[in-house]
Amino acid sequence: MIDYELYCKIKDYHQNRRLSVGQIARELSIDERTVARWLNADKYRQREIVPRPSKLDPFKRQIVRWLETHPYTAAQIHLRLREIGYSGGITIVKDYVHHVRPPRTQAFLTLAFAPGECAQVDWGQFGSINVGNTRRRLSFFCMVLCYSRMLYVEFTVSETMEHFLACHQHAFAFFDGRVPAKIMVDNLKSAVLRRIVGEAPVFNPRYMDFADHYGFQIAPCGVGQAHEKGRVENAVGYVKKNFLSGSEHTDFRLLAPAARQWLDGVANVRLHGSVKQKPIELFQKEKPALRPLTLAPYDISVTHAMRANSQFRITLDTNTYSVPAEYAGAHLTVKVYPDQLCVYDQHKLLARHPRCYDRRQDFENPDHVKALLQQRRKASDQKLLLRLLNLTPKAEAFYQGLEERRLNVIHHVRKIVALSEIYGIDKAARAIQDALEFQAFSCEYIANLLEQRRRLLPEPGALHLTRREDLLDLELPEPNLGLYGLSPGETNEPKQGPQKVP
Repeated sequence: MIDYELYCKIKDYHQNRRLSVGQIARELSIDERTVARWLNADKYRQREIVPRPSKLDPFKRQIVRWLETHPYTAAQIHLRLREIGYSGGITIVKDYVHHVRPPRTQAFLTLAFAPGECAQVDWGQFGSINVGNTRRRLSFFCMVLCYSRMLYVEFTVSETMEHFLACHQHAFAFFDGRVPAKIMVDNLKSAVLRRIVGEAPVFNPRYMDFADHYGFQIAPCGVGQAHEKGRVENAVGYVKKNFLSGSEHTDFRLLAPAARQWLDGVANVRLHGSVKQKPIELFQKEKPALRPLTLAPYDISVTHAMRANSQFRITLDTNTYSVPAEYAGAHLTVKVYPDQLCVYDQHKLLARHPRCYDRRQDFENPDHVKALLQQRRKASDQKLLLRLLNLTPKAEAFYQGLEERRLNVIHHVRKIVALSEIYGIDKAARAIQDALEFQAFSCEYIANLLEQRRRLLPEPGALHLTRREDLLDLELPEPNLGLYGLSPGETNEPKQGPQKVP
């Protein structure tokens, strides 16, 4: 079957160019029999397509009646048809329902905004990223000024209230310290707690307080009407496609500088597809209509009541942070910021730590454990002093002498106690008594006394012979009495009379 255009060419080549059937067939690359058949035809006739019967034909009128009375889906129609005897598939049912009730394309109005009138905000997500030794979901915050399309982007690993408010503050600073009259948000819990059709939305009190502080109104979208903030929806998609897609950023710390460079060098200096101008140029026109920031910054922290454990730690997002040791077990107040956390006892600041987004890490301030170490050291010193005083009753007077003459008393006490373990308690006690008598208050003097007394030789004793035979082997030299002025044979003992030998 040829189309009408090819039929007209065959007639033209034959009638006007006077080509034969074979020449026409070669010129148009078709069969000669096809050329001959259409030259003999008086007019172009399209082949009639005879529809084949299908299993759905007996049920088509019933389907129409159902669709006229109820908004059934194709799946619901197929289920009801099976109940009345239909044995075919669901595909042909879907095609017929689509033919009877073609889908309607929803129409949207193009919203126009005056300079400084409105900004739109939203969160986006894009996989996960490395943070320290763990991986976290990567989120990014977008704020778009509706008139100029000026875009601000900030990457985070959390979408909690403190991050939501901090991103607002950073966006205002990015827009040269300017705030729009109102901000359009989706119905996320950080902004809208409850939204029922026909009723006024219930805003998050914290976000309302933030809006009152900076002087803007909250404009929530309708329920299921995300298209109302189409500018920021398009911006989220633009960030994913133009900045994140195909990027090689594997560390969260590298995203912030890269995003700022992309905003200044690409996103806000491009020729925008809708307004056909650069956002940075339109922003200069919109800037005078934006209101300046208030002087006092808003405290964006989120407050939690926590109890310190016995290791004087508080836990936040699986990480532990120290507080002073004397507050172990105490109920404390923790103010959490995106970049830090502060711990208070009533109104007294106890600790300040940088916030970590890694997992299962411990952070200890060395000053927090000082009091505990000092307390334990004092207890140990007291035990040493008690051991010194138990050596001898004179040890108390010796210790007083140490305090009067030595700076580091515990050093001498520790060494004297150690000497008592080496030489014994009795010898150490005697050395302390002697040192007290000579007024020598020093561990070195005690050590010197103990060492000298250990080196003394024992006194000589009497010679005891165990066998009488050993007496025959003794040879005693003749004493030299000349040393005493005596001649041999004389003694200085008085002469006595003859004695009777037994």
